[in-house]
Amino acid sequence: MNIQFKKGALEFIVLLIIQGEDQYGYSLVQRITPRISISEGTVYPLLRRLVKDDYLTTYFKPSTEGPARKYYS
Repeated sequence: MNIQFKKGALEFIVLLIIQGEDQYGYSLVQRITPRISISEGTVYPLLRRLVKDDYLTTYFKPSTEGPARKYYS
């Protein structure tokens, strides 16, 4: 798959998933990897850029499995 196409498709997929329900970074990776081969290191810079460009906002939510998680909406 063309790298530039994959980057654009990944941005679109992330926005579509978050539009349906707020997500944290690792949950996005888990939802996407069965369909497209990506690493966590790909998703987090993308999320930071989408927040910086005002496409997403963030908030922290307590977790029963450790520290609070950063959610994207």
